[in-house]
Amino acid sequence: MAEEKSAAEQLREQLCNTRKNGRLTADDETLATADRYCEGYKQFINTAKTEREAAAAAVRLAEAKGFVPFEIGKKYESGDKVYFNNRGKTVAFAVIGTEPIENGFNITAAHIDSPRLDLKPNPLYEELELGLFKTHYYGGIRKYQWPTVPLALHGVFVKKDGTVIPVTLGEAADEPKFVVNDLLPHLAAEQSKRPLSEGIRGEELNVLVGSHPFREDKGSELVKLNILKLLNEKYGVCEEDFLSAELELVPAFPACDIGFDRSLIGGYGQDDRVCAYPALTAILAVEKPKRTALAILTDKEEIGSVGNTGLSSSFLRYIAGDLAAIQHADPTVALRHSRCLSADVNAGMDPTFQDVFERRNASKLNYGVVVTKYTGARGKSSTSDASAEYMAEVRELLDRTGIIWQTGELGKVDIGGGGTVAMFIADLGVDVVDLGVPVLSMHAPFETTAKLDVYMCYRAMFEFMK
Repeated sequence: MAEEKSAAEQLREQLCNTRKNGRLTADDETLATADRYCEGYKQFINTAKTEREAAAAAVRLAEAKGFVPFEIGKKYESGDKVYFNNRGKTVAFAVIGTEPIENGFNITAAHIDSPRLDLKPNPLYEELELGLFKTHYYGGIRKYQWPTVPLALHGVFVKKDGTVIPVTLGEAADEPKFVVNDLLPHLAAEQSKRPLSEGIRGEELNVLVGSHPFREDKGSELVKLNILKLLNEKYGVCEEDFLSAELELVPAFPACDIGFDRSLIGGYGQDDRVCAYPALTAILAVEKPKRTALAILTDKEEIGSVGNTGLSSSFLRYIAGDLAAIQHADPTVALRHSRCLSADVNAGMDPTFQDVFERRNASKLNYGVVVTKYTGARGKSSTSDASAEYMAEVRELLDRTGIIWQTGELGKVDIGGGGTVAMFIADLGVDVVDLGVPVLSMHAPFETTAKLDVYMCYRAMFEFMK
């Protein structure tokens, strides 16, 4: 016979926030489904390590589900599936709803760029008969984490005639890798006195790319010359073609399971592809929503959402205008009636570094998808701060559909902070709140997430958009 609960226990269940580890509350079928879902996610982040690759992979998956490029002036009906491709770096997918577009969109927005090492416009040089690339780091990296990590080269050369030459080198087992070197401890006494933020300086993130000289005694920089010869043979480029190239160095290792129990995922670029993949797969599963569903995978978030492929641009406003024009509707009215889940990660509480977190308001792995009312720094600068009314709406949706979720902040108030695309969407009059996956070692070359949280992120976005 079950023991009767005391009055205090009953009152606690009724009044207190008693959220538990999702792996204790989810049934075996849900956990198995989460594991299966994350196999596709791992495949995605293995093949989509840059914003260009992520956009291309998303379009391939969408076209297989019946999405077609949007055509201005064409008539569309409810249930039609279209996409917008912005310069191959930002893509948006829409499923036309049964309600008038002026009733608003249900929007999810995630970013597909991640911290990395970009090549400078004139990157290749030779020193001490070794060939190296000069880099300019992209996004908020901790520079000391990047030396001695095997790196792969991704991106494009674009010739003067407009020919685009894709580059992916270092991912296959039989392909060469690249590396940033570091000092041996025996000679690093002075380097070790530097502050951690300067243990490796930006101009020391030089990538080793070769050592074999061109077999000719005449002239100098024969290693550099031989590398240019190899690049010309493989890609048909010369040194000046670096001036119109976008080449990025990213970790060369694949995503993998972490832990004896295989409950976690480790890999590069999970901020924010761990939210982009659920946003993408959710809209691919939407068939005929009431309100038009819109999923945006955007570029440049890691450097402030700038430029014509970031969400500080008018990209979302233009898309809203194109979709509203189908019904001769006013896009500003549609945006004012819209809702958005800004799909971005939060910092999972790390057991080793608990002192930077405020325990009552920190997110934890395996507690489900994280709803973050506001981000920003110190006094909530550079954030949108979702309204209480919209937070109540999101709470009701998550609880009604049985999604495991939690709330979180990005560390203690005076410690630091961060931003997302939420404030740029809020600028258009849209109700928006951040919802995403907690991450350990965020912005490192190798980040960690929990499979259950990834799956709950997908479920939340699907329920929201459908």
